Amino acid sequence: MTLITVRPQGLYCQPGDFFIDPWQPVDRALITHGHSDHARYGSAHYIATQESAPILRHRLGATIGLQAVAYGKPLKLGATWVSFHAAGHVLGSAQIRVEYKDEVWVASGDYKRCADPSCAAFEVVPCDRFITEATFALPIYRWQSGAATVAQIYDWWQADDQRPAILFCYAFGKAQRILSELAQLSDRPVYLHGALVTLTDLYRAQGVTMVPTLATSAMPRSHGYRGDLVLAPPSAYRSSWMQRFKQPRTAFASGWMAVRGARRQKGYDRGFVLSDHADWPGLIQTIRQTGASTVYVTHGQSEVLSRYLQEALEIQAMPLKTLYAEATEED
Repeated sequence: MTLITVRPQGLYCQPGDFFIDPWQPVDRALITHGHSDHARYGSAHYIATQESAPILRHRLGATIGLQAVAYGKPLKLGATWVSFHAAGHVLGSAQIRVEYKDEVWVASGDYKRCADPSCAAFEVVPCDRFITEATFALPIYRWQSGAATVAQIYDWWQADDQRPAILFCYAFGKAQRILSELAQLSDRPVYLHGALVTLTDLYRAQGVTMVPTLATSAMPRSHGYRGDLVLAPPSAYRSSWMQRFKQPRTAFASGWMAVRGARRQKGYDRGFVLSDHADWPGLIQTIRQTGASTVYVTHGQSEVLSRYLQEALEIQAMPLKTLYAEATEED
């Protein structure tokens, strides 16, 4: 039998009677991480990592039924053994290992291989069948280290001490990674759009070291932000919130900035290539290291990656249709 199948509600494991990152409410949902396309409201009972728990309660409600487990701790669910292993994507992100009889599956959720001081590093989990994302599964996507990219962001910030520098980035994961990398370069406060404040506080409460932060909502309208760095979600770009800044410089930090013309198309002054997903070499490296004989490829360039695995690496691979986000790193 196939251990994990796609049902209308999401990825389902029948011997364990649970779903992984379901897109409809179910009785028991195992959650890889707190991004909104993987953690959805309405399930009766959730299981996730201890590090994900505060984020899930913030996003889905303080009273949700949630069982928090440590990385690597085996959990008996029905006829299966389940464990969560670091995915390196965002704080608390996990791959879910499912063992049934003599077969092991791993559902990786979203993951990255680059070092990130704001979350646990990716752990290679050997398996027979591997479910992988394919968000950036094209050879053009190749990342330098986060430290190198944030050093570029720091230099851009410091280049003008008269105008505010507004860096747009995703509110959960990307913003905190930047703040954590900046802590190696500066102790100067960084200002945050309100959408980033609570999530940043949740990271800090779990011991993640970041530069000091101040909410823009706490500052008087007369504050000029001269030479200051401000982080904000992409939705704030060209919004009324921007009116408090005089002649701001703007930039966007995303893996999509690797595509020539993407920055110009969106209208930012600068683009910094920084992703919380695996690049092309990271995807190939990971799939090889798992030793999986069969690979299922979800959201993103699933056809491209499946074809490459079959033709170049002679690994049985096929696209797996899911409802996870394909166009952006985070809704």
